[in-house]
Amino acid sequence: MSDPRRDRQGFATIQRVGHPPRMTDVYAFLMRARWSTLLGLCAILYVLLNTSFALLYLVIGDCINGAREGSFIDAFSFSVQTLSTIGYGQMSPRGVGNVIVATEALTGIICLALTTGIVFNKFARPTSLVVFSRGMVMNYRNGVPHLSFRLANARGNEIVEASLTVSVLLDDVTAEGERMRRLFDLKLERTTTPVFTMSWLVLHAIDEQSPIHGMNDVDLVEHDARFIVSLTGLDSTFAQQVHARHMYFAKDVEFHKKFIDVVTRLPDGGLQIDLNRFHDTETAARQDSSS
Repeated sequence: MSDPRRDRQGFATIQRVGHPPRMTDVYAFLMRARWSTLLGLCAILYVLLNTSFALLYLVIGDCINGAREGSFIDAFSFSVQTLSTIGYGQMSPRGVGNVIVATEALTGIICLALTTGIVFNKFARPTSLVVFSRGMVMNYRNGVPHLSFRLANARGNEIVEASLTVSVLLDDVTAEGERMRRLFDLKLERTTTPVFTMSWLVLHAIDEQSPIHGMNDVDLVEHDARFIVSLTGLDSTFAQQVHARHMYFAKDVEFHKKFIDVVTRLPDGGLQIDLNRFHDTETAARQDSSS
């Protein structure tokens, strides 16, 4: 099975067929896009608008006082001044150019308002800098196999009343032979923490009630297992709810491994977490040779 493409949260990318794109989705796209993508699109739109109006001035001709005849540079410069309302005063419209200037000025006001709103909302949107371990590990704890992964609060502030849920998506076959995908919730040893500041080791005991009981690495791949992790909490700095999510695939599970300790106590009594080794694992003891 080929490795699925993932987004920034580790989720598999989804292609939708038969659903035409709508312009109302542009806002959602820009809010999800990277800052570099948003700024790049704004720059491209800015250049295209000024180029379009500059060409319009040239097509009409003789509508800008102080501009050289047929000069695209002058027309483009005048368009920049009009669109951004700089108004240096060296060039001014005349004749039909006044109508174009009024249209361009209105376009500039609308574009500025839209861009300001998108940038402000994107900047003010609460985000969490939660780091998820690259993989999950399976090892024994008190003689019981456990599936575990860990996450860390890279921002260093406090996420109050953090709550975590983990589900596994598996292929399932009904008694009638119908194959379908089903979600099963995993029971965790701890689902909430009053304050999430440093790291959190998430543990799931693989007992008889576990949906992955008796499965090995081959079984997980055959069932196309995908573990969906969702974290919510209250950011103490901004007093806003934040969330983070991640997805692990069957190939991300390492059997008979454990995470190395990355938290150490300093001489002054404080704690230090080493995120450089956050994803590192080591071999764990095998208590059941048949697993």
